[in-house]
Amino acid sequence: MKLLIGACGALAALVLLLPLLAVTGRPSASADSTLAGAPTAYARNDIPPEYLRWYMDAAQTCPGLSWPVLAAIGKVESDHGRSTGSGVHSGENSAGAGGPMQFIAATWAAYGVDGDHDGRKDRYNPADAIYGAANYLCANHAGQGGKHLYRAIWQYNHADWYVHKVLALAAKYAAPAPSSRGVIAVRAALRWLGTPYSWGGGGPSGPSYGIAQGSGIKGFDCSSLAQYAWAKAGVTIDRVAADQYNDGPHVPRDALQPGDLLFFATNTSDLRTIHHVGIYLGRGRMVHAPQTGDVVRISDFAHNAYRQSQYVGATRPSPTNHHNSQV
Repeated sequence: MKLLIGACGALAALVLLLPLLAVTGRPSASADSTLAGAPTAYARNDIPPEYLRWYMDAAQTCPGLSWPVLAAIGKVESDHGRSTGSGVHSGENSAGAGGPMQFIAATWAAYGVDGDHDGRKDRYNPADAIYGAANYLCANHAGQGGKHLYRAIWQYNHADWYVHKVLALAAKYAAPAPSSRGVIAVRAALRWLGTPYSWGGGGPSGPSYGIAQGSGIKGFDCSSLAQYAWAKAGVTIDRVAADQYNDGPHVPRDALQPGDLLFFATNTSDLRTIHHVGIYLGRGRMVHAPQTGDVVRISDFAHNAYRQSQYVGATRPSPTNHHNSQV
């Protein structure tokens, strides 16, 4: 009886959410990227207008490359030309890099572009540097997205932390429509409304019998529901909630989209205490598997004092996370 009540209540909430999911239409095979769209208020406040124009125009020279990626690299390398560090406006830094996009001389010689058409290729000229960065990323197949974008950014600065930082900034700079992957993940999770919570149960293939207090119960726990939903969207993520937190760029609360994973911890200053994850639906709600004795349901987390007190952030699972970026 409890299962029936939970399922019926969740179904009523689902009816209210159908308009939200319907606006995305049928997912497009080419709509994998969540890093394209109009500049957010954050981007407009952070990026000088002339730089924003150069980023947007330069990205158009490489089909498939999104302008926020270029802008994020410009932010990391020189704070959009505002840095007073060595090599930004003249000379070179200790690594031999120069200009607002921090090119070393040999790379600039190979990929430099006369972005402002003044007859010179100058790595200290912002327009030239930004167009040169687009050219270099494109030569490394950034326009193909996914693992190709990851590798192209990595080629710019050989460090995984750098790639993750650039992608996280890019997500803050753009205001895209909900990604097709996120919508697919939401729909996959909603299919299992009313399914029992099973501690240790569930996985990418669907519900299964759990362990310990989940023994004998076929269903999902919170992290396996998230893992299943995103597997249906073509993205592999970790099994445990605390690990899933790092399976994509982190998303500020005012930029949440359907499918983003919401995380909750017993100690909000210690990410190791993350113990719960839900899948964002929109309008302050999430679909999740709450606890033993409960079922997969839709809940309002935005107005839930308990959830608010434990909220530590959100992640947008990415095809370029460590599970999906192998050769």
